[in-house]
Amino acid sequence: MDKIAKTQYPIDDLLRQRWSPLAFSTQTVEPDKLRSILEAASWAASSFNEQPWSFIVATSDNKVEFERLLSILAQGNQEWAQYAPVLMLSVAKLHFERNGNENRHAFHDVGAAAATLAIQATALGLFIHQMAGFDVAKAKEIYGIPEGYEPVAAIALGYLGDPQTLSDKLQQREMSPRTRKPLETFVFSGGWNQPSPLVNRS
Repeated sequence: MDKIAKTQYPIDDLLRQRWSPLAFSTQTVEPDKLRSILEAASWAASSFNEQPWSFIVATSDNKVEFERLLSILAQGNQEWAQYAPVLMLSVAKLHFERNGNENRHAFHDVGAAAATLAIQATALGLFIHQMAGFDVAKAKEIYGIPEGYEPVAAIALGYLGDPQTLSDKLQQREMSPRTRKPLETFVFSGGWNQPSPLVNRS
């Protein structure tokens, strides 16, 4: 199954190799690799270097904790994510430590940390799949997430598994070609929705 990105312009191979699978192997992720992946996340850029991210991590070798995190996922995500050996929940701190003001970029910065985490995972032969489909209120309740913090995304992490283990519907998603919008649809110059000459091929 070739999931290497077919890009308009050259990009680094690590970026071309990164994708979000549904089929995960139950193979344990080595603790050293998991620590490296989380270390990479910590080096993402953030507004005023606030580093407003936290990650709640559960591994399949701790069944109780793994089931707790799995329980917050939408049913459709539980169907496949239950086989991943690592589940995570990213959380954003919504106010600046330095002055207590609202950090409008907190979600952006948590996303940057997750992207850095994904690239490090790819470098180690691992993959992540981030999910919007989870119960935010339940996550706050079962983990005691306080006011001023907001769950952002659930994450499944592990080695690639066999797509044949998925349902027919999920296999179709897994095997479908990867697509991206062309640059001229979102890179503008001079005004909104005016394609930049840098990327406009017309």
